[in-house]
Amino acid sequence: MNRERDHVFYRNSKKSYPTAVRGEGIYIHDSTGKRYIDGSAGAAVVGIGHGVKEITDAMVLQAQKISFAHGSQFTSEASIELASRLVRLAPEGMTRVYFLSGGSEAVETSVKLARQYQVERGKTEKYKVISRWTSYHGNTLGALALSGHSGRRRLYLPLMLHTPHIAPPYCYRCPFGLQPETCSLECAADLERTILYEGPDSVSAFIAEPMVGATAAALIPRPGYYEKIREICDRYDVLFISDEVMTGMGRTGKNFGIDHWKVKPDMIVAAKGLSSGYTPMGAVIVKEEIHRAIQEGSGAFVHGHTYSQNPLSAAIGCAVVDYLIKHDLIGRSAQMGEYFLKALKSLERHNFVGDVRGKGLFAGIEFVKDKKTKEPFEPKLKLNALIGNRAFEKGLITYPGGGGADGIRGDHILLAPPFIISKEQIDELVGILDRTFTEVEKELAR
Repeated sequence: MNRERDHVFYRNSKKSYPTAVRGEGIYIHDSTGKRYIDGSAGAAVVGIGHGVKEITDAMVLQAQKISFAHGSQFTSEASIELASRLVRLAPEGMTRVYFLSGGSEAVETSVKLARQYQVERGKTEKYKVISRWTSYHGNTLGALALSGHSGRRRLYLPLMLHTPHIAPPYCYRCPFGLQPETCSLECAADLERTILYEGPDSVSAFIAEPMVGATAAALIPRPGYYEKIREICDRYDVLFISDEVMTGMGRTGKNFGIDHWKVKPDMIVAAKGLSSGYTPMGAVIVKEEIHRAIQEGSGAFVHGHTYSQNPLSAAIGCAVVDYLIKHDLIGRSAQMGEYFLKALKSLERHNFVGDVRGKGLFAGIEFVKDKKTKEPFEPKLKLNALIGNRAFEKGLITYPGGGGADGIRGDHILLAPPFIISKEQIDELVGILDRTFTEVEKELAR
């Protein structure tokens, strides 16, 4: 491609991007013929794999019928069908689905929905939404305000409303200096403490990723954490929103990440894997009580987007969910996830690999300067980017990130390949990481 004719405003104007021309299975091919293992499914997006004919067939079929009808004027068979499929996948009692174009939109929709629900039931002072540090909920200003990542927030702080944050369930770096075997879930109790400080009558909802994704690479709370969170939310009449933008749609080996704890949230935010990257798509799945409060009250949710309930995107979503179910890819995510995590743990022999963690095909590797003290590398080294770039050169796409340790320091990569990955392909992926780590290790020792 002639770069002089390239007028795209890229995320990083100093970076030269290869041109993706074809996706097939777990692979992406660029214009030079180079093949990459999509080891992170983009950003934990592509669950069913690239280039699935059934999805493009569904796309064309719907486009031949109707591609767009505004949600304030029409419904469509595709949106009705997709909502029905999602309700069947969601925990019992979650009966309504509001469609959006992506994760950030869906997160902000859940916050506005929580607020209107509280108003409709006469709790007009409830408006605050509590979230966690070391979290990520999206890049629009409202979602970014909820996010607990200093590096992503600091440039835009003057534009954001204050939102209360609590300690994360980060067992590898426990904020309370405790061990998982002996702690009393102080990280969950921090929610109650914050609700009391803020005033229970002012708190509308609590939002959390069941397993933290972008900001700390597959942080998994110890058993009992979400049970305690649910109990606290119920005690203070606070809604629990499960942000499943990354962990939903089978990524962790269950329908939704929260299902590992058998806890029912009040809302689930879904995106990414919902359409497996074949179209922009997001959704908020809501329990019946919330919908009923609005239906029997004002009757209208004061919210909407142009592409909410888009019939073309909904038809693609239906095809993706059908493909997941037909090929038992959620079960495959659980099964292959066990092999994946075991293979990744073999990399712990490298002296800068501090922690390997994950559930299903959702895994993270955290890098440390010192394994005993867990001291992170200096941010100026940009170790996560160095490792990500070296792996990319070798034909493996990862999702590097930083700031997990304290918002600024800390390095990790997130790995989340398509559910169709085979054991042989996992071995190839881990082999590339092994060679990358060996190479970087030698450079750090100089």
